[in-house]
Amino acid sequence: MAAKDLYEKDLYKVLGVSKSDDATAVKKAYRKLAKDLHPDKTKGDKKLEDRFKEVSEAYEVLSDPKKRAEYEEMRDAFTSGRMGGMGGGARGGQSYGGAGYQDIFGGGDPNDIFSTLFGGGGRRAPRRGQDLETQTTISFRDSIFGREINLKVNGNAINTRVPAGIKDGAKIKLKGRGESGTAGPGDLYITIHVTKHPVYSRDGDNLLMTLPVTFAEAALGADIAVPTMSGEEVKVRLAPGTQNGKILRLKGRGVERNHAVGDLLITVDVTVPQRIDGKAKKALEDFQAATKDESPRDDLLERSRA
Repeated sequence: MAAKDLYEKDLYKVLGVSKSDDATAVKKAYRKLAKDLHPDKTKGDKKLEDRFKEVSEAYEVLSDPKKRAEYEEMRDAFTSGRMGGMGGGARGGQSYGGAGYQDIFGGGDPNDIFSTLFGGGGRRAPRRGQDLETQTTISFRDSIFGREINLKVNGNAINTRVPAGIKDGAKIKLKGRGESGTAGPGDLYITIHVTKHPVYSRDGDNLLMTLPVTFAEAALGADIAVPTMSGEEVKVRLAPGTQNGKILRLKGRGVERNHAVGDLLITVDVTVPQRIDGKAKKALEDFQAATKDESPRDDLLERSRA
């Protein structure tokens, strides 16, 4: 911010506080405005982005006792008309409080003080440390139940917990674990990759699995033990005549996350034996003969002409 812009602007008005308000009130007002105006929330609104910058600049001055005192001194001089010739430096007998401008600014231009405040040409303003990113891979089971992980980032040991129910590709943010900076450290972002499971997959908070069943079980019905992620087996009932691809639901056996839990969805897969001999073959031949007048393709030709 240029010097002229700074001392012409009422920073207290920008933050919605009064000159008599203490540092706590200033901080509270800034936090509320920053939350409402943050670019992540305003979605590219240029006016609100400019307002966010204005609020941040005002807070940078008013939150620092030294900068606040210097600003008030210069602001008072400007509003009282005692800095009319400031744009080109002190002239003739213009003075402030009985002292010449060179006395006030130690022989330098008045713009120097504002350069110092905002890093315009003097000291660089404090900056937050750089954010860091890393990644790690966990098992499908660990993604469901959560686990502790230990990582090395830039030579530093990082220990944290992966929350239960985390999804593949999700990021964990560790505040203040990035690189150090004069205005505080940055953050660390850990991308979580999840390996595939040989039995289960996931759809939102529901777990999915395929259950192989025999032709006889599907045709006659059966009670079948199904393994769950918790390690226990739960029996499901197949109704007689269950079709291939039918989906059975076990309530509350899915992913538990954010105080809610999904279901386990079981897809029935009727398997056909590759080889049949002896009594089994004879039984199927008898079955075929007994049902020769029944066909699942009776209306196939008619439907194909639709």
